[in-house]
Amino acid sequence: MAFKKIIIVGAGPSGLLLGLLLSKQGVEVDLLDADTKVSDQPRAAHYASPAAYELDRAGVLDDVKARGFQFKTMAWRKPDTTFVAGITTEHLPADYPHRMVVLPLDLLGELLVEHIERQPTARVKWSHRVLKVGQETDHAWVDVETPTGQQRMEADYVIGCDGASSTVRRELFGPEYPGETLNAQIIATNVYYDFTKYYDSDSSFIIHPDNLYMAARISNDGLYRVTYKEIPNLSREEYIARQPKRYEEILPGNPKPGDYRITNISPYKLQQRCADSFRVGRIVLAADAAHLCNPFGGLGLTGGIADVGCLHDALMGLHTGKANESILDTYAEIRKKIWTEIIDPLSRENFARLHQDAETARENDPFFRLCVQAETDADLSREIALGYDKLRHDMTQYYTEI
Repeated sequence: MAFKKIIIVGAGPSGLLLGLLLSKQGVEVDLLDADTKVSDQPRAAHYASPAAYELDRAGVLDDVKARGFQFKTMAWRKPDTTFVAGITTEHLPADYPHRMVVLPLDLLGELLVEHIERQPTARVKWSHRVLKVGQETDHAWVDVETPTGQQRMEADYVIGCDGASSTVRRELFGPEYPGETLNAQIIATNVYYDFTKYYDSDSSFIIHPDNLYMAARISNDGLYRVTYKEIPNLSREEYIARQPKRYEEILPGNPKPGDYRITNISPYKLQQRCADSFRVGRIVLAADAAHLCNPFGGLGLTGGIADVGCLHDALMGLHTGKANESILDTYAEIRKKIWTEIIDPLSRENFARLHQDAETARENDPFFRLCVQAETDADLSREIALGYDKLRHDMTQYYTEI
């Protein structure tokens, strides 16, 4: 069945990427977003190999590399910055095309919009807030609040890529998002501060039950994402007021406000959640609208982009007549299984790992012992570096050529 139109709700990175992939195949796509532009909130910036693969398929990977950089090293450290364990991409084949790349999410969003605007079959409609979602036998629909009034828009399928507070998911399943909020408060900041005085890894995770943090370089001009743990149950204003004290307590060099420049700060809770299903008839969910995990390890962003790649292939199988509708059930089942069996447990482990005793972690933590072994075993180092590949899944194997 050739599609007349696909509606994607949410013009974040996952929605934009799906819209670009589909429109480059000639599919008519409307992207609807309640905001007026790409969000500039401090969020993830690292795209592991499955995400790099999808960015490559969409024709944007070279631009991402040009505006960002290729990731090389990740380390876990004691509070005094002493090296505990790490991983590296140095043992990947020289011609491996999908190394992890780094670019702040708002810059990726702007880049994807640039590419979408070149596609005659794609339209990004800002200030379009979806109010209701529904479907009939032969189409799905959304009721949308637009700058010129409310209207109903129809399409063959509606795809919910509208994030953690997804209207599409709530329309399908109600307000509950199954899962849990972890008992931890995190503050994400984007900051200019010279961490290279203290360590040379692209990303560093500091191990400490109360003062854990991540410091990751996210731009070529020295911008870092620093995400640190805080005490729970304070207001946003209180967390912002406490930030200088926390930086001085936990960061190397014990910096005072004049020593750094913060460009963004955002307190948030850590969520481990997954929707009941990723498909109900002609309405399908992907990325944060379908599942959430804490950000330690980058599994949420890369997992969401891997969703998009699978969903694109499932939809194109339908569009070209190479698959029947059951491929969307297969997509939903496989992506939920990957979240349940890989993303949820691994992201929990990544966060829990930072709470242990840093003095004994290199000897006691099973993953760190593996990293230590990889220091003298290039094959194992390569295998660890490619560990994210398990988030990918080839949906074209389910094409039936009907």
